[in-house]
Amino acid sequence: MKPLQTDLSIYKKFNFERPPVGVKFLPSRPEGMEQLDKSMALCEMINEAQQRGTSFYIDKDNEDCAGAMILGMVAPSLHAGGGELGVKWGLYQEARVNERLVADSPKMPPGNINYVIFSPLEQIDFEPDLLFLVATVSQAEIVLRALSYSTGEIWSSKAISGGACSYLFAYPYLSGQVNYVTTGLTLGLKGRRVYPEGLLLFSIPYDRIPVITRNLEKMEWVLPAYTDDTREQFLTRRKKIFEELARDFGNP
Repeated sequence: MKPLQTDLSIYKKFNFERPPVGVKFLPSRPEGMEQLDKSMALCEMINEAQQRGTSFYIDKDNEDCAGAMILGMVAPSLHAGGGELGVKWGLYQEARVNERLVADSPKMPPGNINYVIFSPLEQIDFEPDLLFLVATVSQAEIVLRALSYSTGEIWSSKAISGGACSYLFAYPYLSGQVNYVTTGLTLGLKGRRVYPEGLLLFSIPYDRIPVITRNLEKMEWVLPAYTDDTREQFLTRRKKIFEELARDFGNP
């Protein structure tokens, strides 16, 4: 497991109510770390690490939902593949809808992952495969601006009602795209009461972590326009900017 080289201390500046969590996928059992002593859904394990404040690892027996299947740790179960599960939950009208979503949902190649580490920010000593952030809207605006600050990347959120873990774990890791889900919109997170509604749960893949981290260190976090008290002050600032541009480009 590669030691941590990226300085993640900038994330402390957010004062997140729930600390960031680093995740590492491993083929072999990690040494010198405690295994989670209970079973829960993969999406719950992010919160578990935040609440504990200590690192732990899991294997397939610790996961009691669809997460182990999404990570390729176990073979797909018949009831999930049959499509009726989503109908029973009231998520989808017919099995065919669920079947399409299951077929299209990102999944890890089977057999590559046997263990997963969850580590809160203060204890991350490895290069994470995924970095999870639980942010308010104001904090999320800064994270998203950091994503596009040097790249021009368009923000995108992908999720489904059932099986959100596919888009929180497999999709970012395999695609290299940052993803975020609004809490309260997906079955597992909402039904298991993992987080209050209206937070943004980010999943940042390993190749985007250095980019966002560097941009957070360089850019202005709170834009001057956001400190204006009124709409009129904002419009005055806007007018001034356009006047400066006109002068710079030689326009009257």
